[in-house]
Amino acid sequence: MIINGKEIAQKVEEALVKQVQSLKERLISPSMALIQIGEDKASTSYAKSIAREAQNSGIYLEYHNLPSETPQQELLSTIKKLNERKDINGIMVELPLPQHIDRDAIIEAISPEKDIDCFHPINIGRLLEGNARFIPATAQSILETIKNVSPVIEGKFAVIIGRSNIVGKPTALLLMQENATITVCHSHTKNLQSIAQMADILVVSTGRPQMITRSYVKRGAVVIDVGINKVEGRIVGDVDFEDVKDVAGWITPVPGGIGILTTLMLLKNTVKAAKIQNGISW
Repeated sequence: MIINGKEIAQKVEEALVKQVQSLKERLISPSMALIQIGEDKASTSYAKSIAREAQNSGIYLEYHNLPSETPQQELLSTIKKLNERKDINGIMVELPLPQHIDRDAIIEAISPEKDIDCFHPINIGRLLEGNARFIPATAQSILETIKNVSPVIEGKFAVIIGRSNIVGKPTALLLMQENATITVCHSHTKNLQSIAQMADILVVSTGRPQMITRSYVKRGAVVIDVGINKVEGRIVGDVDFEDVKDVAGWITPVPGGIGILTTLMLLKNTVKAAKIQNGISW
């Protein structure tokens, strides 16, 4: 069956709106600052998506669009000022950054309490310990989607194809915390097909269009496609959807799957940051 990302997103958004309203009743207005360097089309599109969802959810968004030639020190100064502002709960710097800017220096400059993207080493460490304050948005979207169609993850065998810091590694940690047995595969994995065939849950993030065909998929498996690729003018995933859909028990389409949820999870982290900074535990 096809997983309807829009339906899951609607549920998440409804819960988010209620939380924002509850905070505003206590005179707390969740807010985030979004920093974009340059005019990259994909970054601009993502920024517009975040702004739209923030408005729908009642979250204040402050947008900083700096020129691509902005010096690193100026960006660090902007982040420092935002760290110090009590009226800003979350900070996100859009990646990738221009070559003259040190990505790690920028990520580590963001206060861990405002790091809603969950890239700061302290937050990654908390995630590793199973005590995360924030969860990376894409990994959180994947877990939310899996739980929607397969609430009991405990004891399942999950295979993740792709070991990126944004998708593969944090997703593995989250599924491990749900008591799944995890195998993470990558470009150097031998017998990839035979490993993937054993998965009850198959998460794919390879960056290779339609790489995963039905020969990789166990009948009845939950297949989560995180890929976004442009091929001959259309958007496709890393899974060959038409070939796999009749074998999988559940499968996410591209578009219309994980991507819809990612922005909402970023806003969910913003609300959590507002709670933490105001000493609210619910």
